[in-house]
Amino acid sequence: MDKGERSMQTHRKADLILSGNAVFTGLTDTPHPAAIAIVENKIAAIGSKRDMEPFIGEQTKVYEFGEELIMPGFHDFHLHIMFGALSIGSVNLFEARSAQEVAEMVETFATNHPDEEWIIGMQWDAGYWENDEKPHYKILDSRISDRPVILFHAEGHYTWVNRKALELAGITEEIQDPEFGRFERDEKGALTGLLYELAQQPVLEKALQLSQTKKESILRTFLQLTAQYGVTSVNELYAPLDNFIQDFELYKKFEDEGKLTTRIHITPELDGDLEKAQSLRLQYQSKSLQFSGLKQFIDGTVTGHTAYFLSPYTDEPDHGGHAAIERNVFIDRVVQADKLGFRVRIHAIGDAGVRLTLDAFEEAARQNGKRDSRHTVEHIEVIHPSDINRFAALGVSVSMQPDHMAASSRDVYTSIIGPDREKNVFLTKSLLDSGAHLALGTDFPIAISMNPMRQLYTAITRVDNSGNPESTWLPEQKITLAEALRAYTIGSAYGSFREDELGTIEEGKLADVIVLDRNLFTVPPEEWLEVKVKLTMGDGKIIFEDETYKY
Repeated sequence: MDKGERSMQTHRKADLILSGNAVFTGLTDTPHPAAIAIVENKIAAIGSKRDMEPFIGEQTKVYEFGEELIMPGFHDFHLHIMFGALSIGSVNLFEARSAQEVAEMVETFATNHPDEEWIIGMQWDAGYWENDEKPHYKILDSRISDRPVILFHAEGHYTWVNRKALELAGITEEIQDPEFGRFERDEKGALTGLLYELAQQPVLEKALQLSQTKKESILRTFLQLTAQYGVTSVNELYAPLDNFIQDFELYKKFEDEGKLTTRIHITPELDGDLEKAQSLRLQYQSKSLQFSGLKQFIDGTVTGHTAYFLSPYTDEPDHGGHAAIERNVFIDRVVQADKLGFRVRIHAIGDAGVRLTLDAFEEAARQNGKRDSRHTVEHIEVIHPSDINRFAALGVSVSMQPDHMAASSRDVYTSIIGPDREKNVFLTKSLLDSGAHLALGTDFPIAISMNPMRQLYTAITRVDNSGNPESTWLPEQKITLAEALRAYTIGSAYGSFREDELGTIEEGKLADVIVLDRNLFTVPPEEWLEVKVKLTMGDGKIIFEDETYKY
């Protein structure tokens, strides 16, 4: 904003003024007293209360928040909107401690939801079970056999189904495994009801045939939740189930009707069809709904033994996983997308997956010339130390979801990859210190909650799945609160090429501002998980206000 524009702004009265003793703008490491004038959908000025006097008119609403924290809205850099929206009304199985308990919870849910054609469950994890019983369709059939059941593992890359679901999907004992993934079989070669990676597709095609009314309902619920958590922007990333549940036109409908209260950045599949990608890029260019790049998977997950490693799994020494896409095909797709100016984001969990992804980005720069592409690697759970400095050198961004390190059982995780590789797990601080740009998100609904407080808590404390503050994953990899907040705001904005209008509280930026009920900088981390959002402002409008505090 030039001086002339600023002068004109001072003659306009503010719609709202937010004032408090703890304003974290994102430009410094600590909050400070300040007041913020909002004119229409932008931040018109920041200064002292006295500085705000010229902005106060008869219609100006003035909010005073004292010691509560005012900050930029959270920007979740990695989640799955429709899958997440669907999960909100499904049965959550995270607390189950045996296969039988899962089946009991599913039966109860089915009884309470007699009209649901498919019973959908989320977040089961055998790594937490108290016995060695393995998932099997027969266990589910013993409780519910008349309706199809599909239960998504906590990592989202494999599912557990009952016999009815297998039948409806046409999956028989004769079926062959896909190129990436497998139909789990027992020692006799019979199907067990566990479907890994692309083997899920036949069931997903049947289970995710949602009506338009259902889609609209769950999207409304999702947007209510983002507002409640102070999430003013999200980046939606492609997942294989999007082939059945995705609906960009629905987002556009909500935008046209003034119902899209959270900014959405869509990142559809990098599948080689760049003509379709260019069409989407031209179609979605608004401030609220925007094409943001292309995404693909190069591997799977650690617990599913589908992550791609440089050396074999410790507990399965005959293999180290493999790439989800043939190397030359993958690199060519990245190069061609880069040539047309697309930003590319790749899911890479294992150290070989991370290396191959960086190799592809490096080859794109070699062939097309280096540019400000902001290509991104997603998750980076295990990385070889020699690849850390390649991120900054190549201008590749780091996208991480801290709570993943507390999601899986650490004992199980380490038994799979071995103690030597555990030293290379979730190296957040090393990547940040190397000069790489860091952005944070949840991966909801793979993460159990969309609440940013869980991500902040884990990024800073690195407490493992035990929940014991004394038990941490590589404590030297902790980052500071200011670093985590910036990664969750301006870091995500930068990753979306929107740092000039989002991510910090500055004059001229879009007014996406939230207020937390306490100052994170003055309370212990253990208290952060109890923090609530008091007010969420998106595009200059209040989209959520705690019932206990109203203007």
